[in-house]
Amino acid sequence: MTTPVARSRPSVIARFASPIALVALMWVIQLADAILPGSFTGFGLRSWDLGGLPGILVGPLLHSGWPHLIGNTLPLLVLGCLVAVEGAGRFWLVTAVVTVIGGAGTWLVNAPGTLTVGASGLVFGYFAYVVVRVFSPRPIAHRIVYALIALIVIVLYGGSMLAGIVGVSAGVSWQAHLFGGIGGAAAALFGGRDRATAAE
Repeated sequence: MTTPVARSRPSVIARFASPIALVALMWVIQLADAILPGSFTGFGLRSWDLGGLPGILVGPLLHSGWPHLIGNTLPLLVLGCLVAVEGAGRFWLVTAVVTVIGGAGTWLVNAPGTLTVGASGLVFGYFAYVVVRVFSPRPIAHRIVYALIALIVIVLYGGSMLAGIVGVSAGVSWQAHLFGGIGGAAAALFGGRDRATAAE
């Protein structure tokens, strides 16, 4: 006999469906961009252009080419799944906060007219969330587990995250990386506990 609590808890596969679906959407968009005439990148985030503000939401879904998307795919899946362990609601909340803060910061700090596309801001946001959530108000057992996960994530991705802010090459937006990270940290510190986890 299944208890109500057991029925309400999503499986691990169901939790991971959200980041997988997000990455799949990016691949579908890139495929459509490659097949259809013109380019979708023009719908990205154009700094200091009020008409480019919708790019805050659309820009992370667009990529300048297949190498750009392929480079983002694995860290998006790994870090996104680590966020989604806490539930689909938490994953989409973190994604929304990172998207808005990362996009707004990039729009303000980048040179006027600069076009920014790509999901690397989300990658940095998920990274920051996984690391900073150690300091959020949670039961001590959770914080210990989160600390171990954060340590592994720092070892695997810490160097590339730092290089993505202080050692970027031309054409790479350190602004999107930095503000995406700030968005992830804000989501970890101020997002509160996921009260909906048991009801998802």
